[in-house]
Amino acid sequence: MTKTALVTGAARGIGLAATDIFLERGWQVVMVDRDGDELGLASGERQSVLPVVADVSIPEQVERMVAEATTRFGRIDALVNNAGVALFSRVGQTAFEQWREVMETNLDGVFLCTQALIPALSETKGAIVNIASISGLRASTLRVAYGTSKAAVIHLTKQHAVELGEHGIRVNCVAPGPVRTKLAMAVHAPEIIAAYYDAIPLNRYGEAREIAEAIVFLCSEAASFITGQTLAVDGGFEAAGVGLPALRREADA
Repeated sequence: MTKTALVTGAARGIGLAATDIFLERGWQVVMVDRDGDELGLASGERQSVLPVVADVSIPEQVERMVAEATTRFGRIDALVNNAGVALFSRVGQTAFEQWREVMETNLDGVFLCTQALIPALSETKGAIVNIASISGLRASTLRVAYGTSKAAVIHLTKQHAVELGEHGIRVNCVAPGPVRTKLAMAVHAPEIIAAYYDAIPLNRYGEAREIAEAIVFLCSEAASFITGQTLAVDGGFEAAGVGLPALRREADA
């Protein structure tokens, strides 16, 4: 019996890294992304995958995504709600249209994909992993929409875990800290990178594969009695609290 994972936002970054680990472990993967060009490049290099171009914020496209996935593979054992958009803007400068765009993908998409896959996951007693962010656990400058959407995903994870447990479906959440991606390296100035290194106990960014390992673990039988949890994969960033960099420098002196 070959298991199937459906991964949204699978064309790059954490979603692509998760796809690769699933494949390494003998799973089939439905790779979902709204960027058809990138999805085509990523899926064309991999076996045992089904690429589906879909926007998770649009109900009709989510329904089509599920139909294509179940028609091709016949079963879904894991859903990874990874698709998301980022917006870094101050409260007073965030237009309502920008707020809605973030909420539609980051929160509505999780709701729609989960709801649509309840029947399939009930049959397999499957697992759902939602990708939030450290910004959903602690407030940060310029993240009024992004951080709020991810905090809502964390609570939605608990809500789904409580309601879907009776169907045998486990629902958990991974909250990544700063991750070394092409986008992050392009937009983070050297002083921002230095500040993150200073604030993170492990003194570095995470790698996409490190986040993906946690995702695949939570989808596996090794996590069979874990549900309703949020795992911060952040190098200790959330645990460090306020003032650690200054205290560390003082101690070093």
